[in-house]
Amino acid sequence: MVQRADSGTASRAGAAFRWAGRARGGDAEGRPGNRSAWVRGRVLAALAVLTAALLVCHGVVADLAGGPGSLLETFLPWLGLVAVLLLGLALLRRSAVALVALLLPVTAWTYLFGGLLLPGDGPGADELLVVQHNVSDENTDPAATARALADAEPDLIALEELVPPALTVYEKTLAPDYPYHAVRGTVGLWSKHPMSSTRLLDIRPRGIAEGWSRGLRTVVHTPRGEVAAYVAHLPSVRIGASGLASARRDESAGLLGEAVAAEKVRRVILLGDLNSTVDDHGLAPLTSRMNTARRGFALSFPAAFPVTRIDQVMARSATVGHIRTLPATGSDHLPVAARITLD
Repeated sequence: MVQRADSGTASRAGAAFRWAGRARGGDAEGRPGNRSAWVRGRVLAALAVLTAALLVCHGVVADLAGGPGSLLETFLPWLGLVAVLLLGLALLRRSAVALVALLLPVTAWTYLFGGLLLPGDGPGADELLVVQHNVSDENTDPAATARALADAEPDLIALEELVPPALTVYEKTLAPDYPYHAVRGTVGLWSKHPMSSTRLLDIRPRGIAEGWSRGLRTVVHTPRGEVAAYVAHLPSVRIGASGLASARRDESAGLLGEAVAAEKVRRVILLGDLNSTVDDHGLAPLTSRMNTARRGFALSFPAAFPVTRIDQVMARSATVGHIRTLPATGSDHLPVAARITLD
């Protein structure tokens, strides 16, 4: 009798242990390997929330020492791939909580970049087609580069890193289709329409020698009226042991933003290698005053495997429509072309 009682007690205790194990999300023996879908993948869920936070609050990172914010914002769209990777892992783990958490980065990414995936409208009668290209001071075939850009038949072509003797080649090759052009320092603009009031644009950061000249401003007389056109090449960003060195680029962007703010001509177009993406807080002096492309990613750098667009087209009192890349030239950048509707 004692043995049977002990056996019944053990049986009831074993049943209670198995029930408790299932309640905790384990298997019948209380092992954690078969946990509930709402318990598995909590680390993946946390990573999904972190990804969403970086997408939505990337500006907060901008204030941290070492400049990680600028680096994050340069590659911000690629956080979408992180969400895709987490989705695959969540499906593999059969984690419901991770799948629900992934709605956060997917929604944030779609809000920020989803519109860029939509197709652009067809060309309009009142549009200007513009091309922006850093042609590279090491380009071994400037004539072929010039012909490739002209084949796109844009109204305006902005070029950076113009150095002799390549500059002479660009001028000669583009002259038949672009009778108007202006060059200041290492930047230039070619136009099908007359230009006037061209001047050097001083965007030189402190500590840079006098010979540094990477900006110009001119007025283009289009069939729809005057447009102030700016061409700029901002300083490069360097990644070192102390972090991301973007101070000179940011200072130059500030000077350029002040020039745009003081511009008397209502319509303004900015074309240039800004060494920054439109999501980068370093370009806030410009993006706060001008609009950017509504359609298209147009990743332009490096040409061999483009991962970011640092070649920009912006406008004030005008709308930048679809932006796209053109075929590779002899440069380490891809050319970008955009359609601009004058308001």
